[in-house]
Amino acid sequence: MRGIDAAAVSLPQYRLAGEAVEEAWGRSPHREMVVPGADEDAFTMGIAAAERLFETNAEREAIEHVALASTTPPLDEGLFAPRLGRALGLERNVETSEHTGSTLAGAEALSRAIDADGRALVVVSDCPAGDPADGWGAGAVALLVADDAAVGVPERAWHTDEYPGLRYRESGSENVESIGVTTYERDAIRECVAGAAAGIDDIERVAHAALHQPDARMPSRIAGDLPIDDEAIERGTVVDRVGDAGAATVFLGLARALGVADADDRTLAGAFGSGGAGAAFVLDGGLDIAGLADGEIPSGERISYTNALRKRGVLDEEEVAGGGARVSLPTWRESLDQRYRLRAGRCPDCETVAFPPEGACPNCGSRAAFEPYDLPRVGVVKARTVVGQGGAPPEFAAQQRRDGAYGVVVVGFEGIDATLPAQLTDCDPESVAIGDELRAVVRRIYEQEGIARYGVKFVPTE
Repeated sequence: MRGIDAAAVSLPQYRLAGEAVEEAWGRSPHREMVVPGADEDAFTMGIAAAERLFETNAEREAIEHVALASTTPPLDEGLFAPRLGRALGLERNVETSEHTGSTLAGAEALSRAIDADGRALVVVSDCPAGDPADGWGAGAVALLVADDAAVGVPERAWHTDEYPGLRYRESGSENVESIGVTTYERDAIRECVAGAAAGIDDIERVAHAALHQPDARMPSRIAGDLPIDDEAIERGTVVDRVGDAGAATVFLGLARALGVADADDRTLAGAFGSGGAGAAFVLDGGLDIAGLADGEIPSGERISYTNALRKRGVLDEEEVAGGGARVSLPTWRESLDQRYRLRAGRCPDCETVAFPPEGACPNCGSRAAFEPYDLPRVGVVKARTVVGQGGAPPEFAAQQRRDGAYGVVVVGFEGIDATLPAQLTDCDPESVAIGDELRAVVRRIYEQEGIARYGVKFVPTE
């Protein structure tokens, strides 16, 4: 049966305690919230989840379709699935689909992948903005959809009606809004999600359920119209640990539920999209979920409320002008494989590896064309410096205001002469020393001409 054959989760490392929000606002909707770093967005989180998936048993060369879902794509108009495919090193003939505009986007992406031919990659990644007291969140889930899968999806059902005024984001705005009529919102969610779930056969057999969860109470309210007990609901509820992760919240809950499910267990996923519509999926079986610590949402580094505001850009309104290492988009595009995949070149005459793969061989001076050679994703620190506050080039000034001083390293690789310079991320740069092991991650580098530039940075492996 076609379904999910592997899954992985990726969460930013920073956490904001609900107590810190309550101290500032007098209320907090969640116990803890995930906070993306200044160089993280839905695109980089999606790459991280997919790379973790490929570290399991998934072969990237076999992917024939990519379905990308997010309410917060980096651009309101402009495809990002092709960028995702390039960053992941997928084949150029891969089919793509993108789903956005509501928290139902993940369900739409999964449904599209189930209907596709061959192996499909589903990436649901999100980091909504809005009133801090409403509870930020973030996270990404990657799913491998295939025939004869470990977890079958035997049934899907939908329920649609018009419910305007619920969760929405106006054109040109980053903030999620709502008319704030609680009863109206609850009734819409219950009708749409429970209405879709009611179309599932033998729903009383459900052992685990991941239902739409803007807060920790909503899943139980939805389940009030369904023959599902509180224990099943608890296994698929994660919002109190990750915050409002938009389209990704239900899929984070689904990943947790599948991680504890037995081979003969049945899991229900129920998503909602304001407007309004609901979708329900039945999944049979369980999976080992990459990125979950013993089947649970991993803990992270607690940061202050002020630091969280900085990382989310709430306190960053200054415009940066001119200067810096400005690179035209055509020139940038020519180096994408270097920036995403660490694509170096190997000399066909002496086998020396050069990065970047340009000019003559640094060892023998040969002008023969370099053979493509991807550097390892893990290296060691050969040199390190820290760029203090106010010392960043103009293109990195906005990042520095949000993240503070950042580290720059020269990274080397075992048995390879080539080295490369890169930024550090997700760490105190002063704690990184010569000889430390680092791992490559794709992050936002800077923005130029309104277009985000992405590439490799490095994080400590421990």
